[in-house]
This record gives sequence, structure tokens and C-alpha cells, in this order.
Amino acid sequence: MSTVHAPRSAASSESRSGAAAGGPPARKKKLGWVTARPWLLLAPGLFILATLMLWPLVQVVIYSLQDYGLREINTGRTNFIGFDNYVEALTDKTLWTVVLPNTVGFAVVSVFATVAVGTLVALLLARLGNVWRTIVASCIMVAWAMPAVTGTYVWVWIFDADKGVFNTVLKDLGLIDGQVNWFTNQWSFYAIVLLNVVHHGFPFVAVTVLAGLLGVSREMLEAAALDGAGAWRRFWKIIFPTLKPVFSVVIILSTIWDFKVFAQVYLMPGGNGGNRTVLNLGVWSYVESFGQNRYGFGAALAVLLTLVLLGITIVYIRSLMKEDEL
Repeated sequence: MSTVHAPRSAASSESRSGAAAGGPPARKKKLGWVTARPWLLLAPGLFILATLMLWPLVQVVIYSLQDYGLREINTGRTNFIGFDNYVEALTDKTLWTVVLPNTVGFAVVSVFATVAVGTLVALLLARLGNVWRTIVASCIMVAWAMPAVTGTYVWVWIFDADKGVFNTVLKDLGLIDGQVNWFTNQWSFYAIVLLNVVHHGFPFVAVTVLAGLLGVSREMLEAAALDGAGAWRRFWKIIFPTLKPVFSVVIILSTIWDFKVFAQVYLMPGGNGGNRTVLNLGVWSYVESFGQNRYGFGAALAVLLTLVLLGITIVYIRSLMKEDEL
């Protein structure tokens, strides 16, 4: 019996040792393939993004370090001047007295107005029935789907000094006597831009907040109402804490969009550089690049705007990560 079982036990021990010897490399090979497979699937998209976005961004940074104009374009020569463009931009009083106040101030006001209007519309939609909610939501989404260029020209027509609807109504009411050009004054100019941006941006906030509102516990709201809490108190004590991650996302996204507003300012009368008091960072970069043929200086302004937006984007990503942890 022992002579019969000895070879079998030796063979089984050899097979176990062979499996043990060959096991880890096989598992490592399989693990390496599992790790590499997502990157292989993403490789075409990452290559396209790098080609269409990363390389142009690198080119803009290179141009920002040069005194780059029509002469350099025609001759093909480079004229590196280091960070002189950035020094000129940061020491230019136009940046600190006009461009930056217009950019930051408008972004703050427009984000607040967009989120406020969108939240009020979302609260209205939450109180409607399914049929009316679908109809109203579909109607407001038309404003969001409208191109920024089209929407801007509509607002220009409304406030036109000669045949604008706004001036006509004010004349009929006896509030003004003659024609008033609302685009020459900095405050009225940005008030019109604010109406344009809020009208275009509030549907996104409304639909996003509505999705969160539909998940708020009805029992908690009804219990708070029975305890005597009004609508204002119920919103700040129940709805807002529940939808805080949603509000953080829409606020940061709106900040990113409103910080880089371009078409809504540039297409307004005087917004293309004719009225220097209404310049913001995006329009100033465009005017210096293509209006003054100072492509290096305009590229430096574009890089500064990109850095600001990058900082806001980092805050946005961190808020998303915190939301996932919750």
C-alpha cells in the first residue's frame, strides 16, 4: 500500500508546489491587465482631449511669454520677453479699476440672482402637478437651449434706443421724454447683461434644484407645518440643509460660467471695446489680442483668466468628492 500511495502523494505535492509557484505570476498578470484596461479604453478620448485642449493651452502659455504680434506671425520669428506681459497686465490700472471689478462684481451678483430665481422657480414647479410641471419645465428649458448670441441680440433689441420695447413703454407711461441709450452707462449696461445671463442660466438651476426637492421628505415638511413653521423657516431649516450639496454644485458651476462671460458682453453696443468702462477679463483679452494685434499680451490675460477658473474648478471637484463621501 505504501509503495502505491507514495508516488501519488509526491505527484500531488509537486502539483501543489507547481501551482503555488505559478499562481502569483498569473494573478499579477491578470491584475495588471485589469488595471490597464480602463486606461486603454480611455486612451482615444484622452488623446483627442490632449490634442484639442492641452496643446492649444500650451501654445497660449508660450505666446504669453513673447512679444507676439503681426511681425512675428509674418516672419515666423520668436521674441521671448519672459514674464513682461504678466507684469504689464498686473500693473495696469485698467485691470484693477475696471476689468477686475466688472468681472468679479458681475459674477457675484449674477450667481446670486441666477440661483435665487432658479430656486424660486424650482419651488413653484414642486407645487405643481405632473402635467403642469412638465409643461412649465419644458417652456423654461427653451431659454436654456437658446444660443447666447441669439439671446443677446433679443435683449439688445428690447433696450434699443430708437425702437426698443423698453423705451417705448417708458415713453407711453410718461417716464421719459426722448430716447435713452441704456448701453452707454456702465451700471445700466451690466444690468441688461445681468438680465440676459439670468434668463439664460436659471432653467439649469431650477431643474437641478427641483430634482433635489422631489427627494425631500414630505413627512418632515408636513410635521414642521403642523408645528407652526412658515414657508421661509421650513426652507432654511429643512430644505436648504438637505439640498446643501446641490446648491454648492450649482453655485460653483454658475460662478465658472459667469466668470468667463464673453458673448453677452461683447455683442452689446460698446461691449467690444468701444466703451472701455464695461470691459471684463474675457473681452479685454480678446480686444488686446485681435483688436490691438498684441497676441502675447492677450495670451497672458487669457492665462490669468484660466488660472482663476482653474481655482474655481478645484473647489468644484472638492465639493463633488465631499458629496460622494456623504
